[in-house]
Amino acid sequence: MIEGKGITKSFGHLHALNDVSFQIKRGEFVALMGANGAGKTTLIRILAGLARASHGSVSVAGYAVDKAADNVRRSIGVVSHHTLLYGDLSAEENLRFYGRMYGVKALAQRIDELLNWVELKHRRFDLVRTFSRGMQQRLALARAILHQPRILLLDEPFTGLDVHARELLTRFIDQFIRQQVTVLLTIHEIDFALMKAQRLLLLQKGRLIVDSQPNKLNRSHVLELLQEH
Repeated sequence: MIEGKGITKSFGHLHALNDVSFQIKRGEFVALMGANGAGKTTLIRILAGLARASHGSVSVAGYAVDKAADNVRRSIGVVSHHTLLYGDLSAEENLRFYGRMYGVKALAQRIDELLNWVELKHRRFDLVRTFSRGMQQRLALARAILHQPRILLLDEPFTGLDVHARELLTRFIDQFIRQQVTVLLTIHEIDFALMKAQRLLLLQKGRLIVDSQPNKLNRSHVLELLQEH
């Protein structure tokens, strides 16, 4: 579902990513880890078609990202630090806007279903700028899966969430895995990654240095690698 070959991203003389290659199969849940500045967000942005690699090739859901961007966008859902929500629109208006953009059928029913799922039905008419960080992130998840994508790219989705929102998001991820949705998640929390993920990718200074099943990794060694800059 996701394949990168020799992905390199340069900003002047700085290599944010350096010759990164990997494959992710359909239905896999993969955790992407690395210290701050390791290149995780840059990689997610390239996979989502929000940035272009300087060298190398990327395909998502069978489409070359640089040649079939529209097909890639229809195949993925993205949740990042930025919710991509409009603060002066209500929860329902945000979902209606994105639903129309994606051509979602039976949109009103789909919006009802998702607002109920992320426990925001009672706030459907409230402006998003009045929401807590956790509520905004839950609505961002509803936005990301509105068009029922086959792939989810989650870039540090737990950042700033309260306990309840974290529990909900964890439950959602478990459900995606059962539904055979392919999930690539960037995260700093080692225990969550080692317990939940089927594979772990670890970036260090823009290079992919670990690609392994978590049960084959030593927690202390992973922690040591994450602390190296």
